[in-house]
Amino acid sequence: MARDYYEVLGLGRGASSKEIKQAYRKLARKHHPDVNPGDKTAEERFKEINQAYEVLSDAEKRKKYDRYGERWEMAEAYEKARAEAGASGGWQTYQFDVNDLFRGGGRGHGFDNIFDLFGGAGRRGRGPMRGQNVEYATEISLEEAYAGTTRTLQLQSEETCVTCGGSGEVAGAVCHVCQGQGLVLRPRRLEVKIPAGARDGTRVRLANEGNAGARGGPRGDLYVVVRVQPHPRFERKGDDLVTDVPVPLDDAVLGGEVEVQTLEGKRIAITIPPLTQNGRTIRLSGLGMPKLDGKAKARGDLLARVRVVLPEKLSDRERELFEQLREEREKEKEEKIPA
Repeated sequence: MARDYYEVLGLGRGASSKEIKQAYRKLARKHHPDVNPGDKTAEERFKEINQAYEVLSDAEKRKKYDRYGERWEMAEAYEKARAEAGASGGWQTYQFDVNDLFRGGGRGHGFDNIFDLFGGAGRRGRGPMRGQNVEYATEISLEEAYAGTTRTLQLQSEETCVTCGGSGEVAGAVCHVCQGQGLVLRPRRLEVKIPAGARDGTRVRLANEGNAGARGGPRGDLYVVVRVQPHPRFERKGDDLVTDVPVPLDDAVLGGEVEVQTLEGKRIAITIPPLTQNGRTIRLSGLGMPKLDGKAKARGDLLARVRVVLPEKLSDRERELFEQLREEREKEKEEKIPA
C-alpha cells in the first residue's frame, strides 16, 4: 500500500492549501535529484513528494482522496455504480465493498461486473460483513530497529455510522450521513509497538484495529509496515551489521589495536593482526541486530571492515624509511631473477 500522502508531506489532514504548498516546496528542494546526484533514495522520495502534491494541491482530487484513500481514482466509477443502484432500489439490498473494484474472478467480482453487483445478479444477503484490513507504512531509524520502539498513528478509518447504527438506512430511507454505506470516516489515534530487530517490510499486526464491519460485522486488522531508514555508519546485512574501521598503515603492517564503535555507542578495542589487508572484516559475535525468530537475546554479529589509512604527509625521516623499504623490495626482486 502506498504511503499516506499527508504523511509524505509531513502534514495533518486539516492542512490548508498554503501549508501544502509550503511543505511541498521545502521537501522538493531538499530531495531534488540535482541536489542529491546519484542518490536513488532521494530520487524516489522526490517522486513520492510530487505524487502527493499533485493530488493534495487539487481540491477535487483531494476531496476524493480524503474519502477513498489510495483508491481515489476509482471514485467516479464507485459513485456511478452507487447512483444506478440507488435508482433501481439495488442499493438498499446490497452493501457495496470497494474491494470488489479490485478483485478478479467469477461473476460478481471485478470492475467489469460492478454494475451487476448492484443490479441484482450479484446481490448478497444483508448479514454482517467483516471490515477491511488496513495497511499503514511508517519509518524508523536503525537505532529504533535495534532497541524496539513505539509509534502513535493518526488514522482515518471506517467506523460504524452512529446515525443508522451501521444499517445504511433510517426509517426505510438511505441514511443521509453515510449515504447508505453504514460506515463513515473518522480520525483515530493508535499506539503500536515495533519489536527490536524489525527489518524493511516487517509487518506488525494489530488484530481488530482495521476498518469497522458493515451491519455489525467484526473489524478488520491493521498491519503496520515498517521501513528502516539507511544509517550513515552502519550497513545492515540480515541480522549482521557492517561498519568501516580506519586503521593506520603501520598498524595494518605491523599489527596493533584500534577501537570500533557499536550501534549502541559503546567503544570496543579490537586487535589488528600483522599484514592485515584493506577490506578484511573482523567479526565481533553478538553485537549485531536482535533476531526476530523468538530466541531470547539472540543477536547477529558486528563486522568491522578494515579501511587502511595512508598518511597524508611524510616527515623527512619517514620518507627515508619508505625509500629504504622500496630499495629492499627491488633487491629482493633482482635476487629472484635467474642468472
